Amino acid sequence: MAEISINQIFCKKCGICAYVCPRQVYQFNELEGPQVVKPDDCIFCDLCIMMCPDMAIEIRKAGKE
Repeated sequence: MAEISINQIFCKKCGICAYVCPRQVYQFNELEGPQVVKPDDCIFCDLCIMMCPDMAIEIRKAGKE
């Protein structure tokens, strides 16, 4: 299981993370930006991290520091 955090201060709500995610872990709307809706579906491909222009996403395996 993934712990996904989006730094709302850095995030400019572009929606790239939701667009590139192969498992639709994120849901996006223009007012609130990306929301993590299915963290259990994350396969740790890191596409969202690599494509985020703001470096606003962090993913960890649950229970790991």
